[in-house]
Amino acid sequence: MKALTLEEIKDRIGEIEFEEFDKIVAIGKGGIVPSLLLANELNLKMQVMWLSFRDKDNKVVYEKPKLIKRFNGIKNERILLVDDVSRSGKTLEEARKILNGNKIKTLVVNGKADYSLFNFKECVKFPWGMI
Repeated sequence: MKALTLEEIKDRIGEIEFEEFDKIVAIGKGGIVPSLLLANELNLKMQVMWLSFRDKDNKVVYEKPKLIKRFNGIKNERILLVDDVSRSGKTLEEARKILNGNKIKTLVVNGKADYSLFNFKECVKFPWGMI
């Protein structure tokens, strides 16, 4: 298992030349800390979308990702959609559907996205895993 530090994540964020965005949407809860780092770096507001198909023990409980808290819609904005990890892409895909009507780019700390900070094949231990 690869353990990442906040400093490693912040350093990678600082190396990327991002296009212009109006807002960051974090997928809760794994995307919240990286979204806060990005919001600070890019001077953007952020909003949380509580979308998951796993329970608190990380076991799959829904067939597809489910919106588990109300999300106020956003229209006609340039959105950076952020999660901690993406392997199957199902969560990001469902979030894109919810955010239909916006220009969306995705960022993950590890995995496949428009912006990917890392692409480790092994599991990653995130510094916010204790939260």
